[in-house]
Amino acid sequence: MTTSTKKGCVIVTGASRGIGAAIALRLARAGYVVGCLSRSGDTPQIEGTSDADRAQWFSAKCDVSRPEQLKEAFLDIQTRCQQPIVGLVNNAGIHSQGRVESISEAEFKSVMDVNAYSVLAASQVAYPLLLENKGGLIVNIGSFFDKLGIKQHLTYCATKAAVAAMTRCMAVEWASKGIRVLNVAPGYIQTDFNREMLEKGPLAEFLAKRIPAGVPGNAQDVGQLVTSLFVLNSPYMTGETIYIDGGHGMLQ
Repeated sequence: MTTSTKKGCVIVTGASRGIGAAIALRLARAGYVVGCLSRSGDTPQIEGTSDADRAQWFSAKCDVSRPEQLKEAFLDIQTRCQQPIVGLVNNAGIHSQGRVESISEAEFKSVMDVNAYSVLAASQVAYPLLLENKGGLIVNIGSFFDKLGIKQHLTYCATKAAVAAMTRCMAVEWASKGIRVLNVAPGYIQTDFNREMLEKGPLAEFLAKRIPAGVPGNAQDVGQLVTSLFVLNSPYMTGETIYIDGGHGMLQ
């Protein structure tokens, strides 16, 4: 059930589907108003939502790689929800796959813009709004691919390694301002986009053997973790990468 006391507004990028939608739902049920940014401008598409959940969502259309659109969307959300901005979840991202020798300049730059530059751009827009609130929390959604060498995934791995590095740099620079920055790095997470691939076939068989937990995670797992970081509000915790991969990344 959604709590009745609102705790301020958290902006979530890429919130219309998948992990972003799950994060938005969990935050709403924890009592936060949620600004849901996406290319489509749609409210989160996720099963089990109620009218009470939807009442705490304010959606805006935005290309997260365009700073001017981010500024407009943030101010629009803040005006409509009439709540202080207390946090940001940089979730928006796209995937890329291909052999190293065939990666084009345009593809590399496009994925870097969405997966990495948008984290910087959105955080810069959020910065003065969080200062108005005397601090807050930024959670970046990275990947356990940030520490792995994966064939045909150079571009994606590079962007997620960049997210981890930016998290550390923002954390140490903004700690004195009361702004904490954390990186949540999921492993294989089942969403509507990849459900069939993770439930059957070669990848599903590989993961059943490779993941110590035996199964991939789901979007709700990530949503619950991200929300817990806001609810816990541990003032001395910043700059860290928190892996949520069922033990996959550490298995030898």
